[in-house]
Amino acid sequence: MKLELIELAHYRNYDSLQLSFSSSVNVFLGENAQGKTNLLEAIYVLAIAKSPRTTHDKDLIQWEQDYGKIKGRITRHGQSIPLELTISGKGKKAKANHIEKRRLSDYIGLCNVVMFAPEDLNLVKGSPSVRRRFIDMELGQIAPVYMHHLGDYQKVLQQRNALLRKSVGKAPADTTFLDILTDRLISLASEIVKRRLIFVAQLNEWAAPIQKEISHGMENLSIVYESSVPEVLDKADSSKIEEAFRHSYERLKKRELDRGTTLFGPHRDELRFFVNDKDVQAFGSQGQQRTTALSVKLAEIELINHEVGEYPILLLDDVLSELDDIRKTHLLGVFQEKVQTFVTTTSVDGLDHALLDRSQLFYIHQGQIKCDE
Repeated sequence: MKLELIELAHYRNYDSLQLSFSSSVNVFLGENAQGKTNLLEAIYVLAIAKSPRTTHDKDLIQWEQDYGKIKGRITRHGQSIPLELTISGKGKKAKANHIEKRRLSDYIGLCNVVMFAPEDLNLVKGSPSVRRRFIDMELGQIAPVYMHHLGDYQKVLQQRNALLRKSVGKAPADTTFLDILTDRLISLASEIVKRRLIFVAQLNEWAAPIQKEISHGMENLSIVYESSVPEVLDKADSSKIEEAFRHSYERLKKRELDRGTTLFGPHRDELRFFVNDKDVQAFGSQGQQRTTALSVKLAEIELINHEVGEYPILLLDDVLSELDDIRKTHLLGVFQEKVQTFVTTTSVDGLDHALLDRSQLFYIHQGQIKCDE
C-alpha cells in the first residue's frame, strides 16, 4: 500500500499544499512547530478520519476558515484509489473513487496506516482509555464493521447513562425503556468484545517473538485483555458472550440505578502488558516499557499485512531521537523496501546513510515546503 500524493486545503497551518511522494521513504525535515507533524497527521486523518492528537475536529481546520480538506491517491492491491475527506462544523464527508460514503465506517480501512509517536512510548504507562483507544483505532482499520458497532454502542451507552442519571435518588420506576437500551447495549458489546479478543490474540502472536528478539531472548511478552465482566473471556462466540453480559446486568442492575451509570461493558475494559509474568506498567523498567511499546507497533505492521494482504503505510513522528541504537535498528529494520515510510525529524543525524540514500527529503519551514530533488 502506497500514498502517491496528498493535497491539503485550509488544514492546520497549510492554506494550500500538494505533494507527491516516494514509494520508499519520505523524510520531513525542519525545526519544531513548523508543520512537520501537521503533515504526518493529515496522512493519518485521511486514512482513519480521526486525529491521533485531538478529539476536536475544529482543531484541524485552519484559523478563520469554515472547512479543511485532505485529498490523496493511494495504490492498493495494484489499483489507484482517490480519497477525499472534508472537515467542517457540520461534521465529516468522505469520498472514495469520487463517491461519497454514507458512513465513515464504509470509508475507514481503505488506507491502512501505523503511526508511531513519542506518546506511544508511554502506551503501557498511560490510562486505560489510552489503550482502549489504541485497540479501537487499529482494529477499525482491519475490521471496518467494528467501527460501526462501536459508534452505535457509544450512542446507546450515552442514552442509557442519561436514563440512569435521572433515576438516582428516586423510587424505582418502570424500567422497560432501560431494558430495551440494555438489550441493544449487550448485543453491540458482545460483537465488540468478540473482535477485541481476536485482535489481542493476533497481536500477541506477532508481538511476543519481536520482544524476545529485541531483548536477545531475555523477555517473554504477553498481552492480556481484561474485561469488566471476566466471564466473557473464555467464551468462544457472541451468543455466549452475550449471555455472560446479561447475567452481569441482572447482578449490577440495582447498583447501576443507585449510582446512575453503566458499570459493565467494553468502555470499562483494559489492556495489560506482562514481561516475564510481571505487569510492565507497575514493575517494568523504562527500557522494558519502551521495548514493549515498540514490539506492539511492529506487531501492528505484520498483523495488518496478514489481515489485508498488504503492508500499511508507516508514520514515524520524531521517535528516532527517543530510541537507543538497539531499538532504532529494529524499527528501521521494518523498512526493507516493503513499507512506505514517512519520518519527521529535526535532524538527519538520527537516520543511517543507507536509509537517506533512498529517501525523498522535504524541508519544512513555517508551513512552506521545499523538496530535495
